[in-house]
Amino acid sequence: MSNDVKLQRAALMRNPNFRWLLGGGVISMLGDQMTMIALPWLVLTLTHDALALGLTIAVMSIPRAVFILIGGALVDRYSPKRVLMLTKFANAVLLAMLTALTLNTHPTLTMTLAMTPHVTLTILYALALGLGLAQAFGIPSGTSIMPQAIAPEHLQGANGMLMGLRQLSLLAGPLLTAGLIALAGDGGNGTVANARGLALAFAFDCFSFLLSAWTLSHVTGLRTPPRADDQGVLRSIGSGLKMVWDDHALRTCFIYWGVVALFIGGAMQVALPVLASERLHGATSLGLLMAANGCGTLIGMAAAAMGGARLRLASFGATILLIDGLAGLLLMPFGAITAAWQGCLLLLTVGVLSGFMQIAVFTWIQRRVPPQMMGRAMSLFMFIFMGLAPLSAAAAGWLLTRLTLTQMFACGGGLLVLFAVGAALFSPMRRIAYASAPAAPTAKPSNREST
Repeated sequence: MSNDVKLQRAALMRNPNFRWLLGGGVISMLGDQMTMIALPWLVLTLTHDALALGLTIAVMSIPRAVFILIGGALVDRYSPKRVLMLTKFANAVLLAMLTALTLNTHPTLTMTLAMTPHVTLTILYALALGLGLAQAFGIPSGTSIMPQAIAPEHLQGANGMLMGLRQLSLLAGPLLTAGLIALAGDGGNGTVANARGLALAFAFDCFSFLLSAWTLSHVTGLRTPPRADDQGVLRSIGSGLKMVWDDHALRTCFIYWGVVALFIGGAMQVALPVLASERLHGATSLGLLMAANGCGTLIGMAAAAMGGARLRLASFGATILLIDGLAGLLLMPFGAITAAWQGCLLLLTVGVLSGFMQIAVFTWIQRRVPPQMMGRAMSLFMFIFMGLAPLSAAAAGWLLTRLTLTQMFACGGGLLVLFAVGAALFSPMRRIAYASAPAAPTAKPSNREST
């Protein structure tokens, strides 16, 4: 590490705003990971129904995706700190209700689904909807507050540290959740003690939102950037959509990513919990699988940061298609595993590929899109994965009532390979080049093939 990098990092850590944002962000990330494990397991415990799990993920994710575009436009017009604070309190209230609900599920767990399943599942759907709506405004406000709180020369270092910690939370969060559930129980035997581990996971996430709201209140002296335009919310969203559509390379990549998210992304969200429930050792195995994926993602990001230029192919598009093809081949045999360590090895490798690709994709978008359009472009990018993948999750829950897990994973991995090969042969994606420099602000987006 050079002396300049060390000095910049030391200066960043002396910034009180960054320390408050960093501290609150770490605890909130851990809490989010706990809920990501506990909520699917609660649905499966109560219903033993893959379709119900898929619908729960869809109910939470689709409103988040639909409203995230509006959330991004509103945050650009109003205070990110105020919006973020409101979303933290809303999440805390919803998770407190979910904690209380989980602690009171033990009578239901000992009864047949014919007695009270609809009331319990309806409440879960309502809470999932509320969490999704809160995240729709929390995500754009959380990503917008950093440039207002940190000096421009420190933004790259600040974002790098937060992104690395986010990946560490993908490793530590599932491991902590798995340990918590192993000690306190996952509700599998239908007793109060056995359901307490899930409730504790939700309670920790509730606490994390309250604590991060307290740290956010200490962030002061925020700078208000000039608005790019005075358009209304809907017109502002429309301008962002037009910018992406007019840029040929952006349009090609966004369409490809949308197809992948629609047909494959959500299916894995449903299939993995079902696999852990039916073949492995329950919620603990699910936590280990997710932790392995998080560890692999962190390794992939480190590889991209240290040697990305040496590891990539001649073009950006070819690199992305190769990574997707390899990931598809790794997913195809996943449904045949019989032990958690086998799944961990596969997901570790998939995570390495995913982490490398994430760095490549975000860097490419940031360098290609004009700065004044960055928020709307990134909101659209997140919309693809948060809006289309949940539709895939709902469909996957239905398909698992007709297909075996082995067939589900084989079809999902095979489709990913097919999409990557098809895009390489029949679309211009393989010729899309790496962006060599940040895009300059322009009044009208260009219709470029590559940079």
